[in-house]
Amino acid sequence: MASQRNLPNIITLSRMAACPAIFFLALSSDGTVLAVTFGLFLAAALSDVWDGYLARKHNLISDLGKLLDPIADKLLLVSTLVPIYIVSHRPAGGGEIPWWGELPLWVLVVLLGRELMVTLLRGFAVRRGVVIAADRAGKYKALLQNVFMGAVLLWYALVRFAEQGSWSGAAWDLWVHFHSTVIGLALLLALVLTIYSMGLYFWRNRGLARSNR
Repeated sequence: MASQRNLPNIITLSRMAACPAIFFLALSSDGTVLAVTFGLFLAAALSDVWDGYLARKHNLISDLGKLLDPIADKLLLVSTLVPIYIVSHRPAGGGEIPWWGELPLWVLVVLLGRELMVTLLRGFAVRRGVVIAADRAGKYKALLQNVFMGAVLLWYALVRFAEQGSWSGAAWDLWVHFHSTVIGLALLLALVLTIYSMGLYFWRNRGLARSNR
């Protein structure tokens, strides 16, 4: 039991605890609140790297950690992506995403549906005594998703500050162009890797349906 109550697991639980706050704060229209949301999301996303590093370095890998870490990752995805979808579809406008406008429903379905399908596949595999580890494509997919979501939260905050402060000039225009490109490309590449990694998971584990019958 002591091995389950280690620092990496505490960090993972803290990431899970931050998810409801991120969900509700991301729905705000206040620039300061949105800046805080971005900071909270950034800390949560970086904690995923930190807890894994600590677990490996200090040999603190536990069964509880293996269970909690993917759950925490999926909670962070849902608690950030769903508010972004809601904000981008507000009737009053102002939440449109660069390159994409209102976040399409099919994007939400692809990103969240992939997580559901892979989770079901892993559960199916576990019942047959097989552990499916995350592959490199899945890790890159998660990184690009986090870049997209973090960039959108920062975008929302900066747009509000720009409206209040009447920001203008070449420097601001250059930043808008750069920031917009990061958001647009990150989501496009995340979608490609989401579909690719899901197909790879099912192809590599296609023999599970025939095993242990």
